[in-house]
Amino acid sequence: MISLQSFGRNLNAVVVGASGGIGSALVCHLLACHDVNSVTAFSRSEYSIDEEIPAEERRKLRCLNIDLMSEGSIIGASALLEETPIDLIIVATGILHSTEVQPEKSLRTLESDSFSVVMQMNALAPMLVAKHFLPRVNKQGKSVFVALSARVGSISDNRLGGWYSYRASKAALNMLLKTFSVESRRTHPHLIVAGLHPGTVNTRLSQPFQRNVDPEKLFSPPQSAGYLLNVIDLLDTKNSGGVFAWDRGPVEA
Repeated sequence: MISLQSFGRNLNAVVVGASGGIGSALVCHLLACHDVNSVTAFSRSEYSIDEEIPAEERRKLRCLNIDLMSEGSIIGASALLEETPIDLIIVATGILHSTEVQPEKSLRTLESDSFSVVMQMNALAPMLVAKHFLPRVNKQGKSVFVALSARVGSISDNRLGGWYSYRASKAALNMLLKTFSVESRRTHPHLIVAGLHPGTVNTRLSQPFQRNVDPEKLFSPPQSAGYLLNVIDLLDTKNSGGVFAWDRGPVEA
């Protein structure tokens, strides 16, 4: 059973990207957690809750729409949040590939249009969520804003090359989160801002690239989501601005 006792209260959580593999698993874990009062699940496509989730847990859930490629939609989503202060915001979105976007194997495959899409979704969108959701964040006691990052965003750890736009977008996200953590201390001294590396997770995002992954290091979405929530429970203000892996270890810049 997941515990979030470090918040010191029954918390109100928001998951952005609830229809994705990790996002959906995070929602399910949060609904089952006795330390959680409510969960607001944002997704671009309609979010379908698991039919096996008990009715008492379903009552905690509110499902809303958001388009992270539109700042207007993010502004509208923030307006739909209830007056109850938010204790935990998880941005569980990201793009590595699509019908229009593929990770670059070499510099000659780098294209401006796909680069812009990846940068906007992976780096800019989480910060626009931060910008417009921050006024809703609880200022009393521990609160957390986290976004899914990736170890491939580490500049010092880049030994294989390739994946220009994805690497750049995650490195940019890490810097943006660090900058946000510095600014937010002035108005929200108890807010912890961090990036989280979920490991290699068996989702649509990673499926084309799982061939060389050790089966023991390929996590199911519920497994990865559980690890991430355990990391969140252990975070404190001295960790704000950092990036942490599923195993609680820091990810180098």
